[in-house]
Amino acid sequence: MDRLDNTIRPYAWGSTTAIPRLLGIEPTGEPQAEMWMGAHPGAPSRTPRGPLTEVVDAAPERELGAPAVARFGPRLPFLLKVLAAGAPLSLQVHPDLAQAGQGYEDEERRGVPADAPHRNYKDANHKPELICALTEFDGLCGFRAPAEAAGLLAGLGVDSLKPYVDLLRAHPEEAALREVLTAVLTADPDAMAATVGEAAAAAARLGGAYAPYADIARHYPGDPGVIAAMLLNHVTLQPGEALFLGAGVPHAYLNGLGVEIMANSDNVLRCGLTPKHVDVPELLRVVRFEASAPGVLRPEASPDGEEVYETPIDEFRLSRYVLPAGAPARDLTRATAQILLATEGSVRVGDLDLAPGGSVFVPAGERTEVSGTGTLFRATVVV
Repeated sequence: MDRLDNTIRPYAWGSTTAIPRLLGIEPTGEPQAEMWMGAHPGAPSRTPRGPLTEVVDAAPERELGAPAVARFGPRLPFLLKVLAAGAPLSLQVHPDLAQAGQGYEDEERRGVPADAPHRNYKDANHKPELICALTEFDGLCGFRAPAEAAGLLAGLGVDSLKPYVDLLRAHPEEAALREVLTAVLTADPDAMAATVGEAAAAAARLGGAYAPYADIARHYPGDPGVIAAMLLNHVTLQPGEALFLGAGVPHAYLNGLGVEIMANSDNVLRCGLTPKHVDVPELLRVVRFEASAPGVLRPEASPDGEEVYETPIDEFRLSRYVLPAGAPARDLTRATAQILLATEGSVRVGDLDLAPGGSVFVPAGERTEVSGTGTLFRATVVV
């Protein structure tokens, strides 16, 4: 197995303190948003044998396991991250596998440069993801019921929001959500900026359920995504709780530290809270306009102590072990490749000691014995 040396991405929304606190190092004063663990070509983990991309490419069946290669191809199909949000991320949605394939082929056919700022599809893969809270973690996930969204908007007392309130109350669920999101994202920018300013002032004054939107508006003044965000469920995860975010579900992370796992893709369609390109027609093709309560996942321990976060996705499987003091060593040997990440305590994997934030790549079938006291996350695949 290989100890991983991982890249930390300095995106502007990142916390300046959360990842350094986890790693037990001094903050630099700069945002540290995501620590990537895996074989993503943009920032592969480094191992004593070289970049993990090269390690996998040199012998995919040996490293990943023949069943995984047969199912997902000769690449690690997931990316594991520690994510530290100090400010809201963009409001976004991901395509399903068919939509991603169609969109990628269309942009390739039209010759849209891969690095063009208006390019939507970087690859032909879908990007479902799971976030598990390490600290209290705030986010937005899925549409509210139209009547609930109408009540929230109406409570601000902003006259220019009344047409959206009326639409939400007058139409069936799918049509109401589609019409209002479309209207918000295609409104005159100056008029919308004024509406957002009024809504932000009212949200700051009212507090309570409106406080998250006041904070979003503080980071993104005048952005139509502030109003779009109020159509979504606000959720606060406690440590150990998780959210699964499937295709077509609009979402945004607002604040907190978590472990995130996703299919290995860069396909993101943005709805707002960003200076980046927003392709409204393509976004409307991908979004699923259906209200749903955010499904908070709370794992239950199996007899061997593994706590699995169940999802309908096979490209990744996330679980954790909470290792008590004095417990015997556990055998985590698996027929597929694994990335193991310690987040608390002191954990020994094979002959490697992991402090919080430490991680290892374990090739398929390699004997893996774990001991110590702390919390260990396990990322692998389902075959």
